[in-house]
This record gives sequence, structure tokens and C-alpha cells, in this order.
Amino acid sequence: MRPATGPISVDGRLDEAAWQDAAPIPLAWETWPADNGPAAVATTCRLTWDERTLYVGCRADDPEPATIRARYADRDDAFRDDYVGVQLDPFNDRRRAFAFYVNPLGVQMDLFLDDLGVSMFGGSGSEDPTWDAIWASAGRLTPAGYEVEMGIPFTSLRFPQGNGVQTWGVSFVRVRPRDFRYQLASQPKDRDRSCTVCQFSLVTGLTGLTPGHAIELDPTITAQRTDRRPEPTAHGLETGSVQTDLGLTATWGVTPNLILNAAINPDFSQIEADALQLDVNERFALFYPEKRPFFLEGADFFTTPFQAVFTRNVAAPDWGLKASGKIGVHALGAFVARDERSTLLLPGSQGSQNALLPGKTEDAALRYRRDVGHGSSLGLLATARQGDGYENRIGGLDGLIRLGASDLVRFQALGSRTEYPGEIVAAYGQPGGRFSGHALFGAYEHLSQRWRWSGRYEEVAPDFRADLGFMPQVDRRYGKALVERHWWAREGSWWTSARVGVDSSRTETRAGELLERLDEVWIMLDGVRELDLFVQVSDRTRTFAGRRFEESLLEGRFGIRPTGALSFGLYAMTGDEIDYAHARPGEQVRLQPTLGLNLGRHLRAELSHSWQRLDVDPGRLFTANLTELHLIWQFNVRTFVRAIAQRSLVERDPALYAFPVEARSDRLFSQLLFSYKLNPQTVFFLGYSETGFGTAEIDRRREERTLFVKLGYALSL
Repeated sequence: MRPATGPISVDGRLDEAAWQDAAPIPLAWETWPADNGPAAVATTCRLTWDERTLYVGCRADDPEPATIRARYADRDDAFRDDYVGVQLDPFNDRRRAFAFYVNPLGVQMDLFLDDLGVSMFGGSGSEDPTWDAIWASAGRLTPAGYEVEMGIPFTSLRFPQGNGVQTWGVSFVRVRPRDFRYQLASQPKDRDRSCTVCQFSLVTGLTGLTPGHAIELDPTITAQRTDRRPEPTAHGLETGSVQTDLGLTATWGVTPNLILNAAINPDFSQIEADALQLDVNERFALFYPEKRPFFLEGADFFTTPFQAVFTRNVAAPDWGLKASGKIGVHALGAFVARDERSTLLLPGSQGSQNALLPGKTEDAALRYRRDVGHGSSLGLLATARQGDGYENRIGGLDGLIRLGASDLVRFQALGSRTEYPGEIVAAYGQPGGRFSGHALFGAYEHLSQRWRWSGRYEEVAPDFRADLGFMPQVDRRYGKALVERHWWAREGSWWTSARVGVDSSRTETRAGELLERLDEVWIMLDGVRELDLFVQVSDRTRTFAGRRFEESLLEGRFGIRPTGALSFGLYAMTGDEIDYAHARPGEQVRLQPTLGLNLGRHLRAELSHSWQRLDVDPGRLFTANLTELHLIWQFNVRTFVRAIAQRSLVERDPALYAFPVEARSDRLFSQLLFSYKLNPQTVFFLGYSETGFGTAEIDRRREERTLFVKLGYALSL
């Protein structure tokens, strides 16, 4: 590789002489559904650079250009389209990588790949699409396919310090969704290796990378007015006052591989509404992902088997300071913040509670991770949270040890020390004085082309608390064993892969009382038109409130994309369920259909519904419905208008409850948002939202309405 021989304009046209002088890199391998077969279409990418920017240009040919899927979308929201991109491992540590993708119209998508991360479906490796960088992109459709260009400033990357020749891990990828979701790559992918970044090709010769000590200032202003109904029977809404918040976040590239973020009255306003979740007959707190930019920078550093760091617990900080980076084999992440409003998740063995701490808290987390050998790591984690009469501290170590290409061992050990204020102790029955506990995790997994098997053990003491994390259940010992067989279809088949698996798990309190025994058998099938089929049968025994419940469950998932413009999905479950309010057996049914529709290049509609009912011996306890509709008109890659409507309707039979309940609870949330994004930090939002609520006695009426505006600007020095 060599630097650019002339200037490059990122306009989606590979017509500069510098592109002709850059070495071509063909994407010659089809890694899905074929197992490293020859690519059926031609794709050629080139990579070059100047002092401050890495340039990537790709030409994607297609024998049927009319079938290319391309629509205007918000950034990170075009993964169902055709796209091409590059994955970069600047440290060549074969563990972590930046990924940059562009669809044929120039829509940006970026994410972070981490082979050391914890996958929710087993194995190692995780993707973090919440990571956002500032970079340039352009794309255009051509008579032969499409072309894209990227200009990635070195200030948006992390790489080793020094002016010598550097060697990076690099992989070019193309996704071409047609009858199947074809995936092409610049190098083959070994399905018997349980890692992705470790298989990248190497490029060398990168020199003269001098990003400097970049400073970025991101001032923001947010103004909103909320009108509220003082009580359900009041006529009309009371006009609220306009509230204005000014904030400033600063980012300093101390070195090319160490980033410092500081914020005063940081912009933690959340424009994106959380997806609603039904919380009827639930024992444990529901999880909502982090969406605030300050906490998303370097968030992967804090990922461990136990979710001991969950930054949404830092609800309303006055200020924050964070550092993240990697120097050689050493990775470091740390943040401190002062929180105006601190929430607590109080865990138990059979349920959890939410509480609000009196007064402010100081919150801090420190994470250190060291690379060991080929793809292994060892780490340390510490968090602290303290306020008036309150403290919670945890510390511990963790690691991932690779035992060859397909096998790994993961472990973690944590200890905590906690003291709650007297009002929390009295109101929620928590231990008084200072108390401590521990949490242990150990897992072994084999993941290869045809087989997956694993064993896992967790132990969390009754008095363990991770108040800066999300661990809603304590006082438990959990063990699980799993075996799964994987088959791959021959070329030309209507299906691509199939899996059959079985697992068995058992959860007890530390005193030996059974909480849950669960045995499961499942079948999974992938196929034509992005077919996704899953069927599972479960047999379980649970203990709740001193009673034992024998239960059977049948659940399934079906998804398909008949055309590039239409997608459909359905999740269904039926079987036994506990009525937690009365500790009695019941029969449940759940249905969750989803529908997606793209009309042309600009309009998208998404409709989802959740329906749940629970029957007990005397009759139907409740029926719950949750409907969510998104309508989005995307003017171009930077601007859209979006309308959201979310309705939750729960109907109960008060005669079947031992305490007073509303026979009908009807809540409606709607939001209209105009969004302009020059980049992730230079943004303008203008929106209106309102919430309505009704019962069997009171027709649904508006509870509150809010008008808001937000302006953010990224200034580089």
C-alpha cells in the first residue's frame, strides 16, 4: 500500500488519478451462504491515505442493477440494503476493529467489532452499532452497479503512536441481499474459528499518519416546554415554563490511541423514544439500552460477563469525565460523574424493585484489560458510587482464554461492599449497616462449523450489589449445559443452514432451594428470502412464594422478506405461566407480529404489535396489547421527518385480583420529529410529543404535551 498520489474528493465517483494508482483489492470470496465459494459478482475496493485521512473506494458490479436495494435512511439504519465497507484493526491485535459501511446512496453505517465481547447467542464476539464516528461518505448508482467512497479522518480512529511503517488488519465486505443475503469478503472465513477480527488480512506500508492532538468541542442547547394536566379529572392542561439547558462536551485526542472526554452540564437529553415493552406480570426490571453519546464512546471497554456497568443508572449528571484508549497490549477505560438524580435497582432471588436515592451521588468506573497470547485477555474492573449515607463499591477480575481455534474459557469474579441510607433500608427491607457479597462466573464453549457445546456456572450471593450495573437477580446458583448440531445446505438449495440443539439448566438459591429447572429442545432454519424459522419446546419447574409449579412451553419465531420492500415477522408462545401477583398457576399466550414496508427510496413504515393474555383457574386475569407504528420520510442522507405512535392497552378482571386494580388502562404516546444531522454531533432536532391516558371510568385524554428543540455543533480545533 502507498499514500495517495493526488487529491481525492469524496463524491462517489472513483475518477481521480489517485484511485488508479491505488492497488485493487478484489472481494473474491462468498462467505455466506457459500462456505468460501467464488463470488458470483465482481467487487473491487482500493485503499489509500494522505496526512490526515484514510480513503476507501469500492466499485460493486451487478448483472441486474434494477435489483439493487438502496434507500435513503438515517445513519446506521440501512443494514437491510446493499452495502459495501471496510473493517479496520489498526493495532493488528486481532481482537477489536472499527467497521465502516456505505449503501449505494451514501448512507453511513459504523460499528465496533470486539472478538473479546460477550455474544448474547453464545460464543465470543460482539458488535456495537451505537458507536459513531465523524467521517465522510458518498455513493451513486451506475449502469453497471454502484460506487462508494469514504474519507475517514485519522482523528476518528485509534492506532499506534509513532511515525514508522504500520501494519493493520483489514477486511473488505459486501452484502448483497437477493433471494439469499449474500456476503462477500476480501479473504476467506474459517467457520471452525470462533473469532472474526482474528481472520483479517494484513496491509502494510502505512506511513505518515499524523492526526495531531485533535480537540473537538460540542456545544449543545436544548429547550422544551411541557404542559401537564394537574389531575385526571381536571379540564385542560396547565402551561409549563420553557426550560433551556446549555451543555458542552470536549474531546481531546491526547495521543492517537488515547481519548479524553469532558462535559459540563452534558447533553444527556434523549430524543429517540425507547421502544415500549409490556411490563404486565413481570418480576424483574426491564432492560433499556444506552443511547447517550457521552457514554457510548469506548463503551466496549466496560463489557464483561456480568453487566456490572450500566450507564443509564447515571440519570442526570452535572458533569462527566471519561478516558479510553489502548497502548500496546493495555486497554483502559474510566469515567467519573456527579449525578443529580440517582436510581437504584434493588435485586432479589425472585424479583427486583426500583428506588430513588435521596440526594446526589458521585459515580465512577475503571476498567483495565491486557491482551494475552493469541486472542486471550485478562481484565480488572472497579466501580464506586457514593452519596449521603450511601456507598456501593465493586471490584474484581475477569478473563477470556482461547484454547485453540474453536474453544474458549471465560471467567469473572467480583466482590461488593454496600451501605444504604436508613430510608432505603426501612422502605425496601434492605440490609442495614455495611454488608458485602460476591459474584462468580465461569464458562467453557466450543464453537465450530458443525458443533457447538458449552457449560456455564454463575453464583451471586444474596448481599451482592452492583448499583452502577444491571444485575436484577441475586441469591442464586445457576448451571447450564448445551449441545447444538449445525448443518449447511448444498449450493442451489432453498435453505442455507439448520440447527438442532438441546440444553438443560438449573437455578437454586445459595441455600439449595430450587428456583428453576429448565430443559429445552429447539430447531432453527435459515433459507430463501431471508427465511428465519425457530421452534422450541421447553419443560420447566419453578418455585415462587413457596409453591412449586410444573410447566410446559411451546414457542416459535418466523421471519421472511418476500421482496426488498416488504418484511414480515411473528413470534408466538403458549404454555404455563405463574400469576406472580397471587402465586397461582396460569395459562399464557403471546403473539408479536411485525411488518416493515419500504415505499420507494424515501418512505418507510414499521408496524409491530404485542398481544398477551393470562388465564387462571377462575377466568381471564388480563389481556395486554401494545402497538407501535413508525412512519419515516427520509428526504436525503441527512434529513428526515418521523412520526411515532405507541399505544398500550391492558384490560383486567378486578374480581380475580386480591387488591384493587384498574379494569382498563389505556396509554397513548405520539411524537413528531424533524431531524437534520450533518454528523453525529452537528444536529438539529425539532419535535412535538404528547401522552394520553384513560381508564374504565375516564376516557383517554391528554396527560401532557411537550415541544422541544435541540441544536448541537461539532467544532474541531
